[in-house]
Order: sequence, then C-alpha cells, then structure tokens
Amino acid sequence: ALLLTAELISHHQVEINQSFPKEGWVEEDPKEIMQSVYECMERTCEKLGQLNIDLSNIKAVGVTNQRETTLVWDKETGEPLYNAIVWLDLRTQSTVERLINKAPGRNKNHLKHKTGLPISTYFSAVKLRWLLDNVEEVQQAVLSQRAMFGTVDSWIIWCLTGGRNGGVHCTDVSNASRTMLFNIHTMDWDPELCRYFDIPMEILPKVRTSSEIYGWMKSSSLAGVPISGCLGDQSAALVGQMCFKDGQAKNTYGTGCFLLRNTGTKPVMSDHGLLTTVAYKMGKDQPPCYALEGSVAIAGAVVRWLKDNMGIVQSTSEIEKLAAAAGSSYGCYFVPAFSGLYAPYWEPSARGIICGLTQFTNRNHLAFAALEAVCFQTREILDAMKQDSGIPLKQLQVDGGMTSNRLLMQLQADILCIPVVCPTMSETTALGAAMAAGAAEGVEVWSLSPDNIPNVTSETYHPQINTDESEFRFARWKKAVQKAMNWETTEPCCNTNGTQPHTYNSMFTLWSHLILSLFVSQILKRGSR
Repeated sequence: ALLLTAELISHHQVEINQSFPKEGWVEEDPKEIMQSVYECMERTCEKLGQLNIDLSNIKAVGVTNQRETTLVWDKETGEPLYNAIVWLDLRTQSTVERLINKAPGRNKNHLKHKTGLPISTYFSAVKLRWLLDNVEEVQQAVLSQRAMFGTVDSWIIWCLTGGRNGGVHCTDVSNASRTMLFNIHTMDWDPELCRYFDIPMEILPKVRTSSEIYGWMKSSSLAGVPISGCLGDQSAALVGQMCFKDGQAKNTYGTGCFLLRNTGTKPVMSDHGLLTTVAYKMGKDQPPCYALEGSVAIAGAVVRWLKDNMGIVQSTSEIEKLAAAAGSSYGCYFVPAFSGLYAPYWEPSARGIICGLTQFTNRNHLAFAALEAVCFQTREILDAMKQDSGIPLKQLQVDGGMTSNRLLMQLQADILCIPVVCPTMSETTALGAAMAAGAAEGVEVWSLSPDNIPNVTSETYHPQINTDESEFRFARWKKAVQKAMNWETTEPCCNTNGTQPHTYNSMFTLWSHLILSLFVSQILKRGSR
C-alpha cells in the first residue's frame, strides 16, 4: 500500500509467501493476499497519522496486481476454493501441448487474431481449465452457480467492496486481456474463446475500464473511499512512467521482466514472438490503448533462487557486491529458464542451464552471469520490438525493485548499447494505479492530459563498452539459450507399451541436479577461499 501524489508520501510492504507443492507448481494463499492488503493499508494509514496527514485527504484507491494469477472462490461463503495459481506455474504444460497439437498446423498462435496471445501456460484460461478439471470443490461450486473466477484484482476488489455481502465482481481491460478469453477488438469476453476452453461465462467478472468508480471500501480505515483505478502491474508501470504516446516504452524488473511499448489506439500484431495486449482504457468515453509486450519469466527470481535454493548469496542485495568483485562472468552464461522460456521463444520445454564453467569459475562469476542473464533477455525483446516496429528505441525507461542495483543498470546500458533511464522514485507501478484512480469520473483529482503530467526526476546510465564487445557477449548468450531448448517434454519416451512417459525426464532431472550440486559445491568452496 502506498500513498502518492507524484511523490511517495507513505508506504508499507508485506512479502507474500509462495508455495511449490510439486515441481513446476507455484501457488499463493488468497487469504494471505487479502491479509497483506489490509495490513498494508492500516500500517500506511498509521504512518500518515504520524505525519499529521488527515485520512480525509485520501480521495480514491487504486489496485494493481499480478495479471495472470488465477483464483476461484465461493460467492456465498466468501471462501477461496483452491490456492491462487501463479502466472509462473507450469502444471498446464500438457494441456497446452494438447491444444497446440490439435490447432491447425499445430500453430501456437491459433487464437492470436482475437487474443493477441500465443497458447501458453502463462495465461489464465488454461489455469482455470485445470481448476475445473481437477478440483472437486470448484466443480461443485460451478454446478450450484456459486463459483466466481478472477485474477488477483477481481479478488481484491470483491473483498474490499463487501465480499459475500454485495462485493463487486469485476476486472479491468488490462487484466482481462491476459486470460485468453478476452477479445481485444470487441473489448469483451468472447463466447467462441470460452467454448474453445469450455469455460462457463457466468463465472467471469464484468469487464470495466481502468479508470472508473467500481465500488466503495466497506471496512478498514478507508471505509467509504471509492475504488476507482485498476490496472495490471505492467500496464500500471507504463502509465506511471508517463508512456502515453505511441512508441514510448518501459521495462519493469521484478520477479520477471516486462518490456511494454505503447502502440496507440490500434493493436499491432507481432511477427517476432511478442504479445499484443490492452495497455489501458482510461474511462468509459476513452478509446483503449494497446501495447506490444515482451515477457521474461525469470529476472529478480533468479536472485531469489541463488539465495534460497543454492545459498550462494545471503541477501538479495549481496549479489551486486559479488558481481562487482568479479567484474565479468569470464565466459560463464546462465539461462534461468526455470519456467521454460517466454518471449520471444515461447518454449515451455526449455529448462535452466549454467554453461561455460571452468576451474576458475567461482560464485562471483555466477552472480555476474545471473545479472547479465536479465540484461540479455531484455536485449532479445528489444530486438524483437525493433523488428516489429522498424523503429529502434533511443533510450529505455526502467523501473521495479531490481533498478536499485546500479551494476545491473550499467550492464543493461552496455548490452543494449543505448542509455537506460531510471526514475528516482521507483514505485511507478503504484503511481500508475494512483493516477488511474485519481483521474476517474466522480473523483477527478488528477488530470492525465499532456499539459498536467508531472515531471519525474531520473538518473541515466550510458553505455561504457564498445558495440563489438556487446555483440560478442550477446552472441554467446544466444548460443547458451539454444542449449537450454527442448530439455523437458510430456510426450512419451520411446517405449512399447506407453506406461513410462516420464522415465527419461526423471533421469535427466536427477543427473542435472547431481551435476549442478557438485559444481555449485565446488564453486562455493572456491568462492569462499
């Protein structure tokens, strides 16, 4: 929860736990999500009191959220019927492969003309299909017309506006466009898409614009305040970065990495692996604005993996110190395809690899390679955007938690060969949601007209290496990516009776774990000397 004008006044953050019940599965507790929302709001309001700021000055609430994370709950009891399935989750890979195999020409872009999206584990429709197929409580709730589906924004708004006592079941266009059930041209749920995935339309939330009054807070210190802004996190960051003009772009470095380029009021279809998405629609009388998006599954999550899984760093801030001590990866390349590869490849069979290891390699080099991996993935998306638009970016605006890592930002400028511009107030996602809420009809404490857009101070990182060096490193990265491809598959192994489809995968996984553990133990020993 953050209170903003164009500057951060007060904030409170609570980390939400993720659980990993099986390999490739990622879940969050919907009740914990709401507890964190209430805690953040109350603590922020307390801090405002300490600053002698009256809560009556808060005129509106904006919501921003992970977009594709999928929930189903009971509208009569208010209880979630299963954990939230997080956007990174891979449990639907076999479903996705079946859908692609039955599509004409086995084309994963079979639905792209309506959705702007490839058929992928990333989006909500296949996660919802899994819940309908595998969770008895969901099946029963659908049969008795008690089930409600939504992404995280829908769950939060429904709870904040009363829940089972009159809560508003809605979403905005930016979140709806990430479900594979939404037609980005008609700007509504598509009956044909719902039949394709066999999703009952009555469980879907009402689609609203990104800036209008959806309802009013029913409890907490903010009771009676309108909720009037709703944007998926990456759309909110685009707004918060003031990217309102065709051609402006931003890159957000969080758990994943998301580069969005505003394409104006007409959707642009990509031929190079990018998504076409609805960026925002700022009011009922305003046209929708679209964006091209490159999505990277693993960015900040690679640092968390180095800390939590491998023990290579003790804190997320330590990685900058280790990488700076190395000064280079010395030929070590890290492809963190833990959830397959997203843009521009859309290859769910890829898995993470570390290659180019020598006896000289230590944990400092791994730290450097991990940061470089974030930058290389961004470079791949930027190249795809250039191919689609024919217009190269002259600079890249950035935001998100990882932008506090100055070495990462310098590496990004070096690898892109263009300046990287980082705002001094990095919470641009929250700012975007606040702007949408404040601009809504009936609130109108903020104007989104070009004359009233606030100036945000920033720091610029300029490239410090020559283009040849950058291109050489990028070429080696692309070679490493090819090594990560086609590692995992749900197709049966070569057997006669079809009874052991996962045998060779299990052996590969076992050996890769053993080999990686041996390498890492040696690297840790060497790095600590």
